[in-house]
Amino acid sequence: MTAAQSVLAAEHAAVYGYGVIGARIAAERATEARDAYGVHLARRDTLSRTVRDLGGSPQPAEAAYALPFLVRTPADAERLAAEIEDRVAGAYSDLVRAADGPLRREAADSLSAAAVRAARWRGGGVAFPGLTERAERARNS
Repeated sequence: MTAAQSVLAAEHAAVYGYGVIGARIAAERATEARDAYGVHLARRDTLSRTVRDLGGSPQPAEAAYALPFLVRTPADAERLAAEIEDRVAGAYSDLVRAADGPLRREAADSLSAAAVRAARWRGGGVAFPGLTERAERARNS
């Protein structure tokens, strides 16, 4: 249940972040940003149902989320999109470890999709999608 709530929180933040991205992204990548926004909306709704099915009460979205940096340019928007996808992948990696059956499969598929989106935004992938953020935190601790 905790991992599902964490993924739901990550999806809420992703939806918010893609709203910011949409306002700053270059025209040639706007469709990609809109598509990612739609994916995160759908995943958020699915996760709300999943949390209910697990007997919980879905965590509501915050009114606003702190961004990791100012987003002023299209390049900043792309960097934020990659960061969001890394964070979402990290949350899904926790759910993969905590879940089993169909929920685990869905989490693994979502982790993979987030890693692909992050690689597209960044222009390259990382060795262990979903673990990048944790490695950074460990180095800075």
